Amino acid sequence: MLSLLGHQVRQAAEQCGRGWQLLRTEGPGQIQFWFIALLVGIASGFAAILFRGAIELLQTFVYDTPDVGSLHSWAATLPWYWILAVPTAGGIAVGLIVHFFTPDGRVRSVADVVEGAALNDGRVDNKAGLASAACSWITLSTGGSTGREGPVVHIAAMISSWVANTLRVDGVTGRDLLGCAVAAAVSASFNAPIAGALFALEVILRHFALHAFAPIVVASAAGTVINRLTYGDVTEFVLPGTTTVEFYLELPAFFLLGLVCGLVAVVTMRAIFWADDTGTVIQRRLSLPYWLRPALAGLILGGIAIAFPHIMGVGYETTSRALTGDLLLHEAIVFTMMKVLALAITMAGRMGGGVFSPSLMIGALTGLAFGHIATGVFPEVSSVFTLYALAGMGAVAAAVLGAPISTTLIVFELTGDWQTGLAVMVSVSMSTALASRLVNRSFFLTQLMRRNVHLAAGPQAYLLAMFRVQGVMRRPDHPHAADEEALHRMIEQGLYIQAEATLETALPRFEKSGVVYMPVVTLDGEAGTPVLQGALFHVDALKAYNRALAATAKEEHS
Repeated sequence: MLSLLGHQVRQAAEQCGRGWQLLRTEGPGQIQFWFIALLVGIASGFAAILFRGAIELLQTFVYDTPDVGSLHSWAATLPWYWILAVPTAGGIAVGLIVHFFTPDGRVRSVADVVEGAALNDGRVDNKAGLASAACSWITLSTGGSTGREGPVVHIAAMISSWVANTLRVDGVTGRDLLGCAVAAAVSASFNAPIAGALFALEVILRHFALHAFAPIVVASAAGTVINRLTYGDVTEFVLPGTTTVEFYLELPAFFLLGLVCGLVAVVTMRAIFWADDTGTVIQRRLSLPYWLRPALAGLILGGIAIAFPHIMGVGYETTSRALTGDLLLHEAIVFTMMKVLALAITMAGRMGGGVFSPSLMIGALTGLAFGHIATGVFPEVSSVFTLYALAGMGAVAAAVLGAPISTTLIVFELTGDWQTGLAVMVSVSMSTALASRLVNRSFFLTQLMRRNVHLAAGPQAYLLAMFRVQGVMRRPDHPHAADEEALHRMIEQGLYIQAEATLETALPRFEKSGVVYMPVVTLDGEAGTPVLQGALFHVDALKAYNRALAATAKEEHS
């Protein structure tokens, strides 16, 4: 009897082992993975809601506001010194956190999640990520002029990374888990299930493979349910009355609006990068410690907020005013410029937060200003000018994120207005087409390019950077190793490559030199004497690259 029971237990254990191995190798192609996606979605959804609640709690405490939704109006009634002091104190706290808990003094956000999906098997750094979440929480609560979607996306990525590391899944499954987490977090943040799923596919995974679609939709739905259980089934913005387009005659105006919004998006992105470079130069020249950089940015923001409190926080109050037409032409123009300035200062100060909510605000203000002018010049063929604010909101955000599909849908889901689809789509298409030519596809990909991470050109460009020479080379004990005497002669001629280099460096050297193999060395001592470690064969490098391309193509088309 006992032997029979033991046999059955062993059989059950073997079946569980085979099932687990199947789950790890086949990943989201198996129905079991959908349950994991659901759990990741639930966890990420709750994380997004808790992060939003934490911001509201701390914001209420530091500004003593009765309604965080009207922070801008409330801040206008506060003493000037309080408006100046709170962002400065927040900057000091952020500076100390990044100084002690991040290796490079940089707050993580969406760009790091995109990099993790492409280069790190769907994983992100959780230690630096926790510090970054704390920084973004403090920044957004104390008046930093950024958005909460970037931190929320990175928090979700930390959850999926923990699950992927715990289960020890492969790269494909890790990336799909990452997509599930991000979709749920975005959906929970904005009550936007369709846009959440498409954002994960379009921006994070950067492909629309069918095998990833089902679990990501499951997770996105879970995030939406959590949002609606918490806040109810309401949209983020409420539009006044009905919005209709005077079709055909008015469409050229939306084409032009798209071009204007594309230029505004480019100016916004370049302002952020210019401010970041300028801040770095000033910091080096004055020998300022890294922890003071966010404090100085907070001080400058506080000074601007005394006159323009609308720059504080995510800016939904001002965005709502733009969508309802509660701003004059000159107010819309001035507020746009000040928001771009405040966003650039916050990002350059390394204070944390995202760019999505600010880009919504900048777009709504730009569209409103354009609408005031267009309806004033051609009143007989114009719809309500607030429709231009709606289209502008989507156009600027889509150009900044490089995500025309998900941004178009998130605009509809944030407002509940699906009747103006053609106007929004026209503006979004023109803005993204123009902006993608003037920057490196999007804000996030340009950020990565500035760190020498080149993802915009696609896997054929960045896969080479994933392979270290030492992992592909043939060591001296290899059955088909290169001739050592020939290798030493090549080293004497200065023709060698370091073991820590990548194939991105190695392949151009093969093309230039025309050799079949190349010595691989490490540099020893202060003099940097080359020490032979093995040889990198051109054919081995090409085979590794070809296998990676084939695996990527299989993942993206399965």
